[in-house]
Formats: sequence, structure tokens, C-alpha cells
Amino acid sequence: MELTADILVALIALLHLYILVMEMFLWEKETGRGFSGFDAEMARATAPMAANQGLYNGFLAAGLVWGLIADDPTGYRVKIFFLSCVVIAGIYGAATANRRILFAQALPGALALSAVVVAG
Repeated sequence: MELTADILVALIALLHLYILVMEMFLWEKETGRGFSGFDAEMARATAPMAANQGLYNGFLAAGLVWGLIADDPTGYRVKIFFLSCVVIAGIYGAATANRRILFAQALPGALALSAVVVAG
């Protein structure tokens, strides 16, 4: 079960690295606009905000990677903390920005968090 939990944590870290790239580097390009659903004008106007959000997603990914490489009990605790942050951010994003964030971020984070707890 620990291997399954670690694979899920790694996938969540990769998801947040993907979000970082979309929000920090591709936001105004066609790929980023498809990700956000914004037209070119709105993407240009919101690019600084998106880059800031992307940076936070990078911090989540870095924390999850730290949790994967740190020895226990630190690694376990770090995974719990950062996965909890992912879930809370996903719930907040779904409530305030777009409901699909619940399924794209919060639900996968909650599944990974559950796996880590069960494996722990």
C-alpha cells in the first residue's frame, strides 16, 4: 500500500507542476487559454495573477516531492501537510472559481491523502 500511496503523491506533484507550467509560462498562449477558457484579452489581463497562482502550485509540488524523499516520520508528516493543502485549495477553488477544480484537484488530493494515511 505504501508504494501505491507514493505513486499517488507523485502523480499529484506532477499535476501541480503541470499547473505551474500552464499558469506561469503558457497562460497567454493558445494552450494556456484552452486551460483557463479565457480569450486573449482576458488572459493578458490576468497573466500576473495566474503566474502567482502557478508559483503556489510549484510550492505544493515541491512539498510533495520533499515528502517523497524525506525519511519517516518527516516524510509522512510532510506528505500529510501538503496533501491537506492541496485538498483545501481545491475545495476553496471549487467554491470560489470553478467547480471542476473539485474534481481536478481536491478529489485526487483526497484520494492520495487517504492512501498515505492508510499506508502510514
